[in-house]
Amino acid sequence: TKWHDEIHLRFFFSCLHLTILGMLTLNVTSLTQVVRGTVGKEALLSVSYSSSSSDKPVIKWLLKKNKEKPITVVQSIGTDIIGNLRPEYRNRILVLENGSLLLHDLKLSDEGAYEVEISITDDSFTGEHYIELTVDVPVSKPYIQMMASSVLEYSEHFNLHCSHENGTKPIYSWLKGGKVLTNDSRLLLSYDQKVLTISRVLMSDDDIYTCAVENPISSLKSMPVRLTVYRRSSLYIILSTGGIFLLITLVTVCACWKPSKLVCLPFLLLPVALSLSLSLSLALILHLRM
Repeated sequence: TKWHDEIHLRFFFSCLHLTILGMLTLNVTSLTQVVRGTVGKEALLSVSYSSSSSDKPVIKWLLKKNKEKPITVVQSIGTDIIGNLRPEYRNRILVLENGSLLLHDLKLSDEGAYEVEISITDDSFTGEHYIELTVDVPVSKPYIQMMASSVLEYSEHFNLHCSHENGTKPIYSWLKGGKVLTNDSRLLLSYDQKVLTISRVLMSDDDIYTCAVENPISSLKSMPVRLTVYRRSSLYIILSTGGIFLLITLVTVCACWKPSKLVCLPFLLLPVALSLSLSLSLALILHLRM
């Protein structure tokens, strides 16, 4: 019927329109969305395009940084660069036949979102694609700093600091006995995780500690350090033994002292020495409890 013929005709023209549109559309694709670059080295922003035209493509690469206005990195017809490059890109830019962009001698300022626009005269649409480029400096080997390599049980707020000299976007982490540490009620990590604080030291904290630092292109661990924890009872034994040794020494000296008109000085000094020893011991214990 006439109605069916009209439907078939409309369907035919719709298919023809889509076919022509598909032939005129230029598709740009890439196998990666993010490229990790290293300062001083090169980075390839790899893309490819498909077109029914045999003409050379007009290629334009732009760089977008945060909310800044996009800047034109390079424009070319095929691989032939047209116009003048910005000073920061001279002798560092190469456009490949498939539209890819090769950047030499990367700088931190090269980081950002890159957009490529590819068009051909016969095509009615411009193909576009985005690739994110990050540029970093590799991290150097970190090291741990702490006030002492040993600490008394029940001491409070003992800190271990993780530091490194070079590297961008560092992320820190800590290991205890080879296992990754996370925040708990006693082992506290600072906001940037550079500092590990043991709020109240226990014997279980006697272990080997390591800090690690990483960024998008590198990761390194520090030399492991040993933290030794002593029981408080050990301190009491040491002080008691020292006091007894001092007493025996003074008694022995006085016993061997030859009689004279002078009073035995060690016996006169004995109460003073014991008093001083006890005072120092008490002061040390009180200090360690603080």
